[in-house]
Amino acid sequence: MTDTHPGSETPVTAPEVPVTAPEPTAAGTGTDGGSGDGTGDGTGDGTGDGTTPVHHARPRPRRRRRVLLWSLIAVLLLTGTGAGYLYWRADRAADAIDRIPDALPELPADQQPKATGGQTFLLVGVDTRADVPTTGDDAEAPAWQTGASRSDTMMLLHLAADRKDATVVSLARDTWVDVPGHGKAKLNAAYSWGGPALAVRTVQDLTGVRVDHLAAIDWNGFRALTDAVGGVDITVPRDVPGRADAPAYRAGTHRMNGAEALAYVRERKGLPRGDLDRTKRQQNFLRALMTRVLSGDTFSSPSRMSGLLDAIGGVVSVDDKLTNRGLYDLAWSLRGLRGSHVNFMNAPFGGFDSVDGQSVVLLDRKRAAPLWQAIRDDDVAGYLEAHPPSDELGTTDPVR
Repeated sequence: MTDTHPGSETPVTAPEVPVTAPEPTAAGTGTDGGSGDGTGDGTGDGTGDGTTPVHHARPRPRRRRRVLLWSLIAVLLLTGTGAGYLYWRADRAADAIDRIPDALPELPADQQPKATGGQTFLLVGVDTRADVPTTGDDAEAPAWQTGASRSDTMMLLHLAADRKDATVVSLARDTWVDVPGHGKAKLNAAYSWGGPALAVRTVQDLTGVRVDHLAAIDWNGFRALTDAVGGVDITVPRDVPGRADAPAYRAGTHRMNGAEALAYVRERKGLPRGDLDRTKRQQNFLRALMTRVLSGDTFSSPSRMSGLLDAIGGVVSVDDKLTNRGLYDLAWSLRGLRGSHVNFMNAPFGGFDSVDGQSVVLLDRKRAAPLWQAIRDDDVAGYLEAHPPSDELGTTDPVR
């Protein structure tokens, strides 16, 4: 085919372009509206003359970018909504945790133990043996009200600075100690006489360990928390016969619900060493609960996570210096901690005694000194290498 430019006698030959027949579509119709044989013979709507080059349409980069953009926005909206919900739930749970006013003693700097490299909590357990909480908004009397109750359990929880391990040391409630301003008495009397601040000061004087924060825990409230995570697996190494209202246990691992776990930790009179053995059961339960909470089963289940967050406020009250942000930072710093990284032990036992008709527990101060020093130095791992603990949690038998 030739053409002539205006004002020129020289013919211009147009380059030949190969005509490529369009491939049939899935419906069998040609792209030019023809008869469907893919030849473009112009029998359709007249737009194809059989000679016009036909080019396949390619996906436009702009369209692909638009699809990717909207896909990304959708993902961000979904994950953002989930993250926002979890943040709202966490903030709501943190708000529900009661703050205990004046829970830490106001002491001159020279009377305060030096801060450790890690962080140390005094956990105070309160158990009224009633179906009413002793902490939280529904408590009949604030757990920290002076004279309202005596502490059932005291534990030092030390978190290593690198958060690679944690240590729980139980202090028997009948430990014979000096209570500032009151003289010699059982350890749990300090809580009754002066509330958390006096309890903290008494423990600091006894151990030389600085207490950074206090948490009051309600054993009755742990029933709801245990149910929220679907129960806990508590291992009983040998058969334990029942006694009075205390249930019997077969050797092995038992999935316990909240009521069963509460009965397990409450038993005291049927155990050969009373409160000392009871603290082992409490530690065994706490380890099982911690393992359950830190497991993927809990964090992967929205219903369990929601129930867990709701239950926390009914179980724990903390000092008023621990803000919501402080709780978030603490929880985030413990994200790599697992139940197997937590060491449980009792303060070194020095024997039983009787003082003015009271049965009391004596602390072996000589054996305890290296432990308190290890906590102060944030080197409990080094202490455990030199003093390997015997894991006797849950092994105690009731008196037959």
